[in-house]
Amino acid sequence: MSPVNIGKVYPAPYKAMLEFNDQAAAAAVDAGLSPLLVELVKVRASQLNGCAFCLKMHCADAIAAGETADRLAVVAGWWESQYFTPDEQAALQIAEQVTLIGDHGRIAERGVDVDGVLTEKQIAAVTWLTVVINSWNRIAISSHYPVHA
Repeated sequence: MSPVNIGKVYPAPYKAMLEFNDQAAAAAVDAGLSPLLVELVKVRASQLNGCAFCLKMHCADAIAAGETADRLAVVAGWWESQYFTPDEQAALQIAEQVTLIGDHGRIAERGVDVDGVLTEKQIAAVTWLTVVINSWNRIAISSHYPVHA
């Protein structure tokens, strides 16, 4: 299959994705999620999906929001470090579960009590953020978005 930029061929669904993205971002703000947590969710899902375009974008966005190189370097093994707050750990657990929803045996239980850390609104907002970034990953990967140095 040759690369087809699906957003250019059919701009209306792409425009709807932008609106979907904005609604999920608004839910994150309403739920009181920090900008760093939001970017960590996007980075982790993009790692799992292998989306270089979104990884580059959201690592840069995370740094602009105050994220450190040390934390970004270990986000792929977040459960093995002491870098992340309980809220961030819970959000990363959700991001992994939603991203790999069809592969239940692939992700080990990380021991995070999501319900004991996040509110219902926060769980819902993180889930929506994860659904959105998974959609963006699929758009970028299938459209072969270029990633340059």
